[in-house]
Amino acid sequence: MNEFPEFIKELFEEVDGKNDKQDVSIFTISTCQWCKRCKAYLKDRDIKYKYIDVDNISFEEKSKILQFLRENYKPDRIAYPFLVCDDKFVVGYDPNQYEELMKSEEK
Repeated sequence: MNEFPEFIKELFEEVDGKNDKQDVSIFTISTCQWCKRCKAYLKDRDIKYKYIDVDNISFEEKSKILQFLRENYKPDRIAYPFLVCDDKFVVGYDPNQYEELMKSEEK
């Protein structure tokens, strides 16, 4: 499982939830409707998650995060929301893929 570097961990805001079996992190833009839907999706399912609104951090921090995501997850593209669930990821708002990730980890 990819471990986030310390500088990313320090930027995360945590949202509590009863479903905390998985490590769910999202990179979002505060004004993006799809990012808001992603947060609502997780909240509606009472999933504990952490997030970073990348438009509210410095350009330098954002650049480091983008570099980390590209090197560690090798996505075809970076788009928001960028959801990481344990060591798998989903680019963009896709509730069907979120469902698959959450199901695949339930044991």
